[in-house]
Amino acid sequence: MERPEMTIIPDPADDGTIRVLAIGNSFSEDAIETHLYDIAKANGQKIIIGNLYIGGATLAQHVNNVKANAGAYSFRKIDAEGNKTTVANTSIATALASENWTHISFQQESSNSGKFDTWSASLAELYNYVAPRAKNENVKFILHQTWAYAKNSTHAGFDNYNKDQMEMYKAIVDAVNKAKDLVDIDIIIPAGTAIQNGRTSVVEDNFTRDGYHLSMPLGRYLAACTWYESLMGINVVGNSYKPQGLSDFEVAIAQNAAHLAIQKPNEVTPMTDFQGGAGGPLTSSVLLDFGNNAAANHWNQINSFLAGTSINLKDSIGSYVGIKLTITERFNGVNADGPTTSNTSLNMPATVSRYSYFGNSKAAFGGMTIVQSKFELTGLDKDLTYDISFFGSRGNVSDNRETKYICSGTNEVIVRLNTSNNSTNAVVAKDIKPDSSGKITVTVTSGENNTNGSGFYYLSAARLISK
Repeated sequence: MERPEMTIIPDPADDGTIRVLAIGNSFSEDAIETHLYDIAKANGQKIIIGNLYIGGATLAQHVNNVKANAGAYSFRKIDAEGNKTTVANTSIATALASENWTHISFQQESSNSGKFDTWSASLAELYNYVAPRAKNENVKFILHQTWAYAKNSTHAGFDNYNKDQMEMYKAIVDAVNKAKDLVDIDIIIPAGTAIQNGRTSVVEDNFTRDGYHLSMPLGRYLAACTWYESLMGINVVGNSYKPQGLSDFEVAIAQNAAHLAIQKPNEVTPMTDFQGGAGGPLTSSVLLDFGNNAAANHWNQINSFLAGTSINLKDSIGSYVGIKLTITERFNGVNADGPTTSNTSLNMPATVSRYSYFGNSKAAFGGMTIVQSKFELTGLDKDLTYDISFFGSRGNVSDNRETKYICSGTNEVIVRLNTSNNSTNAVVAKDIKPDSSGKITVTVTSGENNTNGSGFYYLSAARLISK
């Protein structure tokens, strides 16, 4: 008996769709999973995005996985219509066979990205496995140039570069350029240079959310802009897609930082046209989010609780106002047990009210006793007075977790708030006069009525207005 003929379904004809696959980790997640599709869509271009994801994966780990044909990856995919799927336990071979990929990307784990010996040890073996299995005979191979860590990053791998951001950046550029000659690479995507360009703008060193992963949405958007222009060969400046939570000025910073990186991929281009505004009376309130979560519309995201964190502030309509916030004494960490709904004068979205920075003034927690936390507001008009409203909350507790907020300029104003199960109360420190240099210092600690054994105190949000 004859076997019936097998029906073979051919790949679709080339319709101009870009099909990009990253063999990567969380840094490829940051760069291509969130905004790249929408940037392309805004310009009428079709794109399919795949990311073979293992957190912290090294080139050596990818090589071990292909040797074992291991189904070790979370295969995240965005199809031509923007639908997102995730398939667990996927192998590299399976992902390669799933699409007629036009571009395939390699990258090194971030702390080793500037160490050329780690590239030379594994890239060629990985490439030699992938290249003959790529279905598209015209496939282009990519190296993803990752970014240097924030200056105050606590990532252990920062020690590889003496905890020096510029040393790390230059090492990454050098190592990636050398790695390009190890195999047949067509494109280097200079995301690291784009982020470093952005750091010369008014945003400064605020493109990460934890010292190494990119902030949401600005850092991720900047990286996606760099990928877009690298893949498409089209200037991203002026692209109409605008992520929620970004002002027009921030969109312009990201787009121009990316474009400048494409033009000069191996050096930092200062963004002299993207600096902050001058001081003076505030025409709109300045809203401060201390939760280290995704940025919310109209709010300034304070993206780290560590000392040295610094951010130039914008008002609620998105204009930079020439005021800087700097944390001078750290908080302990982030708490996520605040309310998802609140009813206060701050009108907070859930992403703001739910998260807070906390300290512990009476007993150790997580190996630390944080007696107080401090931040400074500089660039204020010394001839004006300011009001600062504060909100903090910790849900599902019954003790008194009074938090004291001490605001010091030429005068001192102290307000207190019981943050236990709080969803309705905010306190206002009124008529604070900056010192002669235009500075107000805010100290956050436990109040006298705090009965918690660890002395937990909380700060979720604040609002600054001038008078």
